[in-house]
Amino acid sequence: MNQNIYFATFEDISLIARALDSPVRCEILRLLSDSPMNISRIQSLLEIPQSTCTTNIQILEKANLIETKLVPASPRGVQKICSLKYGKVLLPLFPSFRDEKGVSAIETDMPIGLFTDAMVNPPCGLNSAKSVIGLYDNVSSFLSPERASAGLIWFSYGFLDYRFPKNFSPDAKITKLIFSAELCSEYPGHNDQWPSDITLWINGMEIGTWTSPGDLGGRKGKLTPDWWDLNSTQYGYLTTWIVDAAGSWIDHKKISSTTIEDLSLHTFEYMAVRIGVEENAVHRGGVNIFGKNFGNHDQELKLIVHVQ
Repeated sequence: MNQNIYFATFEDISLIARALDSPVRCEILRLLSDSPMNISRIQSLLEIPQSTCTTNIQILEKANLIETKLVPASPRGVQKICSLKYGKVLLPLFPSFRDEKGVSAIETDMPIGLFTDAMVNPPCGLNSAKSVIGLYDNVSSFLSPERASAGLIWFSYGFLDYRFPKNFSPDAKITKLIFSAELCSEYPGHNDQWPSDITLWINGMEIGTWTSPGDLGGRKGKLTPDWWDLNSTQYGYLTTWIVDAAGSWIDHKKISSTTIEDLSLHTFEYMAVRIGVEENAVHRGGVNIFGKNFGNHDQELKLIVHVQ
C-alpha cells in the first residue's frame, strides 16, 4: 500500500470529506495502514458495536479509501478482510467539471505576482491595488516579497516565469490546454496604436505569439483603482491560447504546430509557463499583465487542463 490517488471531481471530494469527518473512520484507516484486518478484529480493537463498525466500513468503501474481500474463515464460513487502498490522497481545491463525454476541466488561477523568475527591462514596474511596489524602472523591485500582491506588471521586453501545479493523475489523458490572461502593449502613458508581439511558452515549447494592437488607457478600466493615473495603462485584451492535438490556436486561428503531446506534461513536476516579449521581436512594444485588481477582467492568469 504505497500507491497514491488523485480525486478530481466534486463528487469524489464530497465522499472523501464525509469519510474523513469521523474519529472512528480515521482510526479504522490508521489500523489498516499497518496491515489488512477483518471486521471482527477492527471492532475489537476500537471497542465499538459490530453494526457501527460495519456502517463505517461501508462509508470508507464508498469513498474508495479501502477495499474489502471475502475469504474463507477458520474453521468454517467466510470473513470480510479490509485493506487500505492508497498511501496518499490528493484533494484539489479548485473548480472541476466533467462533461457528457467524460472530459474533466481542471482550472487553476495564478496571481500575476507569483512568478518564479523574471528577466525584464525598463520601462518596468509593479502595482498592487493600493500602491506602487518598489520603484518604477528598477528591476530589483521584481524581487520584492510584495510582488505577491501585484495587480499590474509591465516591462519593455524580457519574460516572467510561472509554475502551475499538475492537478491531474499520472495516467490521465490530457486532451487540451487553455491559457488566458488580460494583456496589452507597454508605452509611456498609453498609446492604442503601439503593437507588440507577446509570446507564450509552456514547458520550454513556444506556443505562439499574439500581437497586441496597443497600450490601452484614457478611460478607466472597470477594476482599475482610482489612484492610478487615467493617462497610464488602464485595461487590456483578454487573450486566450489553446493547445490541442492539432496544434496551437488564438481566437480559432492556428498560430503554431505545437501540440499537446509536444508539451510532455507528464514528464515534469509542474507546468512551466513563460510570458514575454523577445528582444528581437518584430514589434517589440512591451507588455502589461493584469491581475484581479486592474483592468476589465476579474481574473489572474488562468490555466485550464482538459483531462479524459
